Amino acid sequence: MRIDNLELVNYRNYETLKLDFSPEINVFIGENAQGKTNIMESLYVLSMAKSHRTSNDKELIRWDAEYGKIKADVLRKYGKLPLEISFSKKGKKAKVNHLEQRRLSDYIGQLNVVMFAPEDLHLVKGSPQVRRRFIDMEIGQISPVYLHDLVNYQKLLKQRNHILKQHYGKQAINDVMFEVYTEQFIEAAVKIIQKRFQFMELLQKWAEPIHHGISRGLEKLEIRYQPISGLKPEWTPAEMASFLEQKLQEVKKRELDRGVTLVGPHRDDLQFMVNGYDVQTYGSQGQQRTTALSLKLAEIELIKQEVGEAPVLLLDDVLSELDDYRQSHLLNTIRGSVQTFVTTTSVEGIQHETIQSARLFEVSKGTVKE
Repeated sequence: MRIDNLELVNYRNYETLKLDFSPEINVFIGENAQGKTNIMESLYVLSMAKSHRTSNDKELIRWDAEYGKIKADVLRKYGKLPLEISFSKKGKKAKVNHLEQRRLSDYIGQLNVVMFAPEDLHLVKGSPQVRRRFIDMEIGQISPVYLHDLVNYQKLLKQRNHILKQHYGKQAINDVMFEVYTEQFIEAAVKIIQKRFQFMELLQKWAEPIHHGISRGLEKLEIRYQPISGLKPEWTPAEMASFLEQKLQEVKKRELDRGVTLVGPHRDDLQFMVNGYDVQTYGSQGQQRTTALSLKLAEIELIKQEVGEAPVLLLDDVLSELDDYRQSHLLNTIRGSVQTFVTTTSVEGIQHETIQSARLFEVSKGTVKE
């Protein structure tokens, strides 16, 4: 799949912007704070119906404007697909082929993107929240059902936490609704955890050989999904549910003391092992960056396998963060197979022929010219 064109109206620092893209590499060049990342963000929002930079949609609307809009024609293997997402004080609306979608989960998945930004280099050494977000966003692109299940889980978690806060510091909870929410919470948690285990298995399949190649055959990468509850991937849903119920009973007193739910996929994490060592704790910066790059390249292959088309790759100011060898490996991998968007302050020093043959856009103070 690829993005043929883009139109922005009242988006961030752009009043209006219309661009046509190359099916291969598109590079946005300019100094910092000129609007390069805003274009990249708009492509991500077009795919995921939410920003990777803010959870407040109002920030996406241009200063003093009433609404903001992103439009694009996406070319899929079955033909052209117009997509549109708009924001106002009343909320957001998403359209596929000019038809408004009742639920955002029906919209997500029409355009698949893989974003690689400097913060993704912190995927390995950053907080568990960063890794959980990575899992959820990637599974959501290939499984709209997962997004629906995740929203349901978060709603039940909020309801359960609300009752725990009401009983904060007490010895017990005599509330029928708490038991009902807990039962539904366990059922929803099992669905999330099962899907995450399956996704990690697929990601491992693609990431291991990619990492082996980037490390010149010296390293073996292993990705482990680590539920805080201690669930095992081979267990049945019934076994998982029974185990989660037991764990929640064990921590009930601590939950009352703290007023929050202490067990569930909202507290789970990923672990990355290279040659048997935890990369987060013992890996060098180079190993951590190789792991992050391997994950992103594995995402491309995984989506290609699951969807039947390559996703669009967004490289936001990340090439300068990679050394020459990793940079070359990345550019060799994507050449001719994945439509790619790159932001950078300069293409000087990037000698790779992929960049040399790209369509170049100059960005300055919210204007873009070729």
